[in-house]
Amino acid sequence: MKATYKKYILAFKRPSGTSRGIMTQKETFFIILERDKKFGIGECGILRGLSVDDVPDYEERLEWTCDNIGLGKDVLWEALMSYPSIQFGVEQAFLSLNSSDPFLLFPSEFTQNNSAIPINGLIWMGDEQYMHQQIQQKLEEGFKCIKLKIGAIDFEKEIALLKSIRNKYSENEIELRVDANGAFLPSEAMHKLEHLSLFGLHSIEQPIKPGNINEMRNLCSKTPIPIALDEELIGITDVTEKEKLLQTARPQYIILKPSLAGGFKGSMEWIKIAEKLNIKWWVTSALESNIGLNAIAQWTYTLNNPLPQGLGTGGLYTNNFECPLKVKNGTISYEKTGNWENNLIENICI
Repeated sequence: MKATYKKYILAFKRPSGTSRGIMTQKETFFIILERDKKFGIGECGILRGLSVDDVPDYEERLEWTCDNIGLGKDVLWEALMSYPSIQFGVEQAFLSLNSSDPFLLFPSEFTQNNSAIPINGLIWMGDEQYMHQQIQQKLEEGFKCIKLKIGAIDFEKEIALLKSIRNKYSENEIELRVDANGAFLPSEAMHKLEHLSLFGLHSIEQPIKPGNINEMRNLCSKTPIPIALDEELIGITDVTEKEKLLQTARPQYIILKPSLAGGFKGSMEWIKIAEKLNIKWWVTSALESNIGLNAIAQWTYTLNNPLPQGLGTGGLYTNNFECPLKVKNGTISYEKTGNWENNLIENICI
C-alpha cells in the first residue's frame, strides 16, 4: 500500500466572518491511499487558529503518517492523538480504500437517496443588511432552523436583528440557534444571555471562551437559554478527561466536529459520555471540502439523531469538488449522478 498527501486551498465565495476574524480561504489536506490500482481518500480538515493541531510540524506529521501507513488505522489513530484532523483523514482513507466505491463509506437509506438529514441554515457575521439578506435567502430555501453567528457586530444591533426576526416569525415557524464562538466576557455573559432569552432561542454555542470551566459551570446551571459546548471540547483526547469536563460543566448540549474531535472514533467517545449524562448533541462540519463533508454526512445519518445538524457548508467555496450532496428544503440529501468519483480521482489522486 502506498500513501501520499496533497494540500488544497479552498476559496470562499465571499469573505466569511466569525468572532475570530474574516476568512477568505481555507487550507485543507488529503491523504491518498493506493493499493492494487484502488484508491482511498480522506480529508484532514485543519482549521487554522482553532484546531489543536495547528502546529508548525503539521505537514511533517502528515508525511510521517504516509511513511507509516502500514501500521494500520487503529495503531495510527492512537499515535496521532495530538493531531485529530489527521486521525479523521486516516479513518476516511481506510474506509474509502476498503469500499467498492471510494466515496461510499457508510451505506444506508441516506446514500440510497431514500432519506435526508435535517440541517440548520448558517448565517455568517456581517453588517445588519447582509445578515438580513442571508436570513431571507435561507427562509426562501425552506429552512426551519437557522443558526446565526453573533459576537462580531454591536450587541444591541444583534438584539435588534433577532427582534426583527421574531416579529416576523414565531418559535413554531423558525427555530433560532446562535453561536457566540466565545465572544462574551464571563462578567457580562449572564446579562447577555438574559437579553437573548427574550427571543425564544433554541440554544447558544460557546458563550464564553473555553478554559473558564468554573464560569461555564455556573452559566450552564443558571442559564435562561440552553448552552451548547463547542470549542470547549477541542484538545481533550483522554476519555477520563472528557467525562470530567461534561460532569463538571453539565451543558445542555455538546457539538461534535469530527475534524476537531479525533474523527468518528473520538466523536463517538464524546457521544457515549454525553448520553450517559443526559446531555444532548448534534454534529457539525468544520468547513471541510465536499470530500470530508460527504464522509461526515454519511456517518451522521447512521447515528439517528433527530435534531437539525450543522452540515450545510458545502456551497461556501468557489473551487469545491462535485459530490452527490444536495441541500434543499432545509435538508441535505445524497443524489448520486454522473462520474464524480472519477473526476475526484483524476483531480486529486493521480
